[in-house]
Amino acid sequence: MRTRIKFCGLVRPDDVAVAVGLGVDAIGFVFYPRSPRYLEIEDARRLRRWVPSYVAAVGLFVNATPETVQRTAGEVGLDVVQFHGNETPEQCHAARGALPYWRAIAVRGPGDLLESFVNHGDAEVVLADAFSEGYGGSGGKFDWSWIPGVRAKPMFLSGGLAPDDVGDAITRVGPVGVDVSTGIQGEEPRMKDPEKMQRFVAAVLAADHRRMASRS
Repeated sequence: MRTRIKFCGLVRPDDVAVAVGLGVDAIGFVFYPRSPRYLEIEDARRLRRWVPSYVAAVGLFVNATPETVQRTAGEVGLDVVQFHGNETPEQCHAARGALPYWRAIAVRGPGDLLESFVNHGDAEVVLADAFSEGYGGSGGKFDWSWIPGVRAKPMFLSGGLAPDDVGDAITRVGPVGVDVSTGIQGEEPRMKDPEKMQRFVAAVLAADHRRMASRS
């Protein structure tokens, strides 16, 4: 019944410390050079030291070579690799090495997630995101009615979530977890807003409480 929370695109130790203090389940580091939240390996290694063992460190990659993914994962100490580009199932499997992988899907229509559940059978999680011309998350939303009620594997919901609507998303979709970056952004893309982070977590907890109360 508890919805997992992933904060993505963190680049500052202060933001990682706030996220850990709020009890998030995963923290995402972006290794896509065109992203405004891109991290060099050495910077990511320093941030990784702020992440305790009970919080997963997730590395986001876009069309990177298997060698790049595995070298980065090893040097940083990632727990999970997340693919956000045009990687085929075979490429994801080859690049992940010994780590579990999450597959982000840019949802354009009702069949995209069903197809992904089948094609990415060895993915630990499918992450449903909004389609955009770029990669790595756009901050936009997609039609949640396209998400199938029966899912072949755990699904995280992403794409434009924010403190004001994540509770509704959980109620309507019932994902295993939610993933947010732009929705907790501060004054500029490489900053997170502690107040938004706190409100986001509070909204998730409140939605979970309502779901449990309705089933009691």
